[in-house]
This record gives sequence, C-alpha cells and structure tokens, in this order.
Amino acid sequence: MWRTPAIVLAVASLMLALNMGVRQGFGLFLEPISHTYGWPREVFSLSMAIQALMWGISQPVAGALADRFGAIRVLLLSTLAYAGGVVLMAFAATPALMYLASFIVGAAISGTSFGVVFSPVARMMPLERRSTALGIATAGASFGMFVGPLLAQGLIANLGWMGALYALAAMLSVMLVLAPILSDGGNATQAKGGATEAHQTLSDALAEASRHSGFWYLCAGFFVCGFHVTFIATHLPAFVVMCGLSPAIGAWSLALVGLFNVAGSYLAGVAGGIWRKKYLLSLIYLGRAIVIGIFMAAPKTELTVLAFAALMGLLWLSTVPLTSGLVAQIFGPRHMATLFGVVFVAHQVGSFLGGWLGGVAFDRTGSYDLMWIISILLGLAAAVLHMPIGDRPVARLGAKAA
Repeated sequence: MWRTPAIVLAVASLMLALNMGVRQGFGLFLEPISHTYGWPREVFSLSMAIQALMWGISQPVAGALADRFGAIRVLLLSTLAYAGGVVLMAFAATPALMYLASFIVGAAISGTSFGVVFSPVARMMPLERRSTALGIATAGASFGMFVGPLLAQGLIANLGWMGALYALAAMLSVMLVLAPILSDGGNATQAKGGATEAHQTLSDALAEASRHSGFWYLCAGFFVCGFHVTFIATHLPAFVVMCGLSPAIGAWSLALVGLFNVAGSYLAGVAGGIWRKKYLLSLIYLGRAIVIGIFMAAPKTELTVLAFAALMGLLWLSTVPLTSGLVAQIFGPRHMATLFGVVFVAHQVGSFLGGWLGGVAFDRTGSYDLMWIISILLGLAAAVLHMPIGDRPVARLGAKAA
C-alpha cells in the first residue's frame, strides 16, 4: 500500500506547516487593522485570545471525533471553516465581527492541528520511533512558522492587509487535497493499538487520565507554554516597533522563531526517545525563563531582538512532541487525540490570557514590562511542575508496553 508511515508523516508535516504558518502571521495584522478602524490594541488582542481559547476548547471535541470517525472528515470540515474564518476577518469592520471571525478560526484550527494530525502519525509508528516522528511533524509546523510571517508581511506590503487575508485563505485550501492521505493512518491503528487499547472506551480513557496526577501536571505546564507563545507571537512585532525598530524586524523575529523551532522541535523529539521527557520539559521551561530575563535586561537592538527570537524558537514548540509523547507513553495512542486535546485546552487558556492580557497591560501602562515579568515567573513554575510527573505507562498497557 502506498500510504506508508513515511508518506503519512510527510503529509502531516506539510499540513501542520500550512496551519501554523498562516496562524503565525496573524500578529502582523495587529497594527494595520487597529489603525484602519481606530481600535485600541485590546480589540485585536482579545480577538486573538478568543481564537486561542476556542482552539483549546474545541480540541478535545475534534480529537474525539477524529478518534471515533477518522481524521479525514474532521480535517476537511475544519479546513473549510478555517479558510472561511480568515475571509471573514477581512470583512470584519466592527469588533463584534472580528471576534466572530476569531471564534470560527479558533474552532477550525483545532481540527487541523496537532491533536488530530498527530493521531494517525502516532498510531502508524512503532513505539521506539514515535517520539522522533512527532518531533519531525512538529518541525514541519515550525517550518511553516518560519515562512508564514515573511509571506504574510510580503502579502501585506503588496496587497494590503485585506488582500493578504484573502491570499492566506486561498493557501489553506491546499489542505483539502492533503487531508485524504491521512485517512489510512487512522484506520491502520486499530490493528496496532492492541486489544487492550481497542476495548477501552473514551469515557474510561478520560476517567483514567483524570485520576493520574501527571496528567494534571502536564495540563499546568502546557498552560504556561500557551501563555508564552501567544503573548510573544501576538505582541512581539508591536513591541519591536515600540522600541523604535522597523516593522520588518518584527516579521523577521517571528520568522526566526519558526526557523529555529524546526531544529528545536526535531531535537526535542529525538531527545525524548533517549532521555525522560519530563526532565527535558523542565529544562525547556527553565530555558525560556532565562532567555526572557536576559532579553529584558539587554538593550533592544536589531541584534538582540533577533537573537531573542532565535533562542525562543529553539524552545518554542519543542514542548509539543514531548508533551504529546508523554500522553501517548503513559496512556497509549488509542485515545491520544482526545487526551492531548484535553491537555491542549489548558495550553489555550494560557494562550487566551497571554494574548489578551498583553493588550490590556499595554493599554493600561503603556508598557509590556509586567507581561515579561509574569512570563519569567510562569516559566520557573512550569520547570518545577514537570519534575514529579509519573511517566511510566499505566498498568492497563501491561509489561510489554512498558
């Protein structure tokens, strides 16, 4: 059969690149949209926060539907909604319409992102290759995050912000062609999941996870991840301009986050197959706190901004293959899309607060200093929270899975 694990992995990586590439460029629209309509930054910030929250709330539902009916249906419907929501953003001349567009986009992203796309990959890969495969797929998303902001900035410069949104919506339609290739991955796992996993119901899986303390520690840690990435992705371009630098540096900073995230995500996936994932996660969050602290103290030049972006890129989505890998390692891959979706809710609650409070803090104080300080403290807390996670497979999986 031509739908081999390698092909499924390649397609999954490309779909995540499209998904995350478009989303990564949204922060570049903050200033032109706010300027066009005379909105305070809090309006666009809240719309991005709504998008992030809806992505999180919808993720368990999308995961459950993918686990139940297969990834292809969820991917196709979500792609149509994603493109339609981006078009609506171009028409949104009032805050209410912008919030509605973000609501739709956020819900649609849940059906085309990590939880749903990872599921066929995790199910087709043997246990010893799973962490590396998830790292490669996340690296695909990271590459999209590198290209996306540069493409969005070029589209804005040549087509205006409204034309740029139309073009991005057209790009998303490519996922309609790619989605069917992943369908075989969803069917293939029933055979690979094992009898014990195949007979576990979704309600049993959720109950089992809720009784595991490590599951809640992962939720808490992913909350911090979401706070960091959405605050920075939404507000770093505006922060750069506020520091007297060119808007192009803002675009390049987001692009460098994506570029260095390719290496960070892949290396995290490989490292997760060698060392204990929970300790790697602690190091990543500690690294974020240190990098943000140094950036706060350093003069804000083109070099320091780009260096900050590169270092944060190494630590950006490197949490994803490790966190999703821990979910599959502890509970098995059968209901991975749903369980990772629940963990992802916490991530997106953090994203909501990071994106929205960034705008609130700036409008109230004229500075982002408070948000940078909170980000440091949360990074330190997350580094501690991952240490006590019990990362052995649950007893249900048996000695063979262990």
